[in-house]
Amino acid sequence: MSSTRLAKTGSGSLRLFNPTYRTNTSIEAFIQDHPVTRALRANPKFTESRPHLNGPAMLRDPKLLAGSLAGTQKLSVPPYVFNETNGKRMIVILHVEGDGCSHPGIIHGGLITTLIDDTFCRCRSAVLPKRVGVTANLNVDFRKPALTQSYIVLKAEVTRMEGRKSWVEGSIETLELDGGDPSLLAEAKALFIQPKETEGLGL
Repeated sequence: MSSTRLAKTGSGSLRLFNPTYRTNTSIEAFIQDHPVTRALRANPKFTESRPHLNGPAMLRDPKLLAGSLAGTQKLSVPPYVFNETNGKRMIVILHVEGDGCSHPGIIHGGLITTLIDDTFCRCRSAVLPKRVGVTANLNVDFRKPALTQSYIVLKAEVTRMEGRKSWVEGSIETLELDGGDPSLLAEAKALFIQPKETEGLGL
């Protein structure tokens, strides 16, 4: 990875993952070389990071995506996160392996909802006052079963802000192996609220 590339992202988190398992190495390479990834890296409006790798292990492990859902047969490599400069739009690329099924070969809807909620939360944190907020409401419309061993793309955008409230909309779709058209898996809308207790805390 070139120094120019790292300078553009401004995040040392991109250096932190070194896959040792052969399958994870191939998954990592596929995401790195995919046309969608390359296009996002070439877009000056976006910066890239892998925030689930930030911080010491003792703080990451209790977190859902960075801890219990991370690893072989789960979220096999840490998600790639592309954040628009103004903070209102985010795109996340990741891979889901075999664990977390509802039926054999189908990713549980609860896991899909968790991935959406995490992405939406990260998206709104860049623009919500105090950067602290909780999910007040999340509506997910499932469009197509999400299969295990899939590369997926999550998209989120802050559509409205009002005081301590912010609204986020987005979707989750496949990242096709052959570069073909993606399949829409789910669409969602959410409301986040900054708790009153955080006011005056200097966060």
